[in-house]
Amino acid sequence: MTKVVFEQYDFRFREENGVKQVFDPVRKKYVSLTPEEWVRQHVIHYLLSKGYPASLIAIERGIEVNGTQKRFDVVVYDRDSKPLIIVECKAQNEKIDQQVYMQIAAYNLTLKAKYFWLTNGEVSYFIRLSDGQVIEEIVNVLIS
Repeated sequence: MTKVVFEQYDFRFREENGVKQVFDPVRKKYVSLTPEEWVRQHVIHYLLSKGYPASLIAIERGIEVNGTQKRFDVVVYDRDSKPLIIVECKAQNEKIDQQVYMQIAAYNLTLKAKYFWLTNGEVSYFIRLSDGQVIEEIVNVLIS
């Protein structure tokens, strides 16, 4: 896998039926190691290293958006079980563009989180919202 712009983490790998897998510490299982999953695992390890409890992180769960079933990549909840951060992960060869922003904004119609984080591992946008409106956008600065 290619390098992403995060710290180095201690990942656990295995191969099953010719498919390389990585252990997801939130889902507590091995998952196929796709380019998008590689970025998602860096995000998960980053969040855990910053003290976000695994119990408040949801990975690839279904939500309904305008009558259509969708799946978000990562949602971090606050202690009141309200969505705090929605993370959209893309493979490194995918651009973070207006279409990706519209995807995460559509998820937020249902979730109503306070922050968006869009990343392909090389470029990250962290966006703070107020009443659903962008009030601050930070490029390539990871949350602390």
